[in-house]
Amino acid sequence: MFGIGFQEMLIILVVVLIFFGPKRLPDLAKSLGKGIAEFKKASDEVRKGIEDAVKEESATGTPKPEEDLSAYGRAPSGAPGPSVPARNGSEPAPDRSSQDAEATEPAPPAPDVAAPETPAPPPRQG
Repeated sequence: MFGIGFQEMLIILVVVLIFFGPKRLPDLAKSLGKGIAEFKKASDEVRKGIEDAVKEESATGTPKPEEDLSAYGRAPSGAPGPSVPARNGSEPAPDRSSQDAEATEPAPPAPDVAAPETPAPPPRQG
């Protein structure tokens, strides 16, 4: 228990007995027991509340948004990857060879020319 051996526990009990005295020791033990019981009760209620919330969430069947895994396993390139349609049980698996060929093509280089700035309108007078 908490890495405390028998000798350490005995020393702690002797110090508590000397500090509080033999008359107050039973009251102290009683209040300590009540405090531990209340703590266990509160932790059980919290655990039960969390379990109920998890069961309720799974029972409602709220669909979770699908994650975009199209770029999984590829080096970051800055160009968006090909979109992969979501599969359900009735559709055949897509042909991976064409997607792999698209994924290995390098992205076109970014243009070095900046976009022309639009001139500011003249100030209004009047």
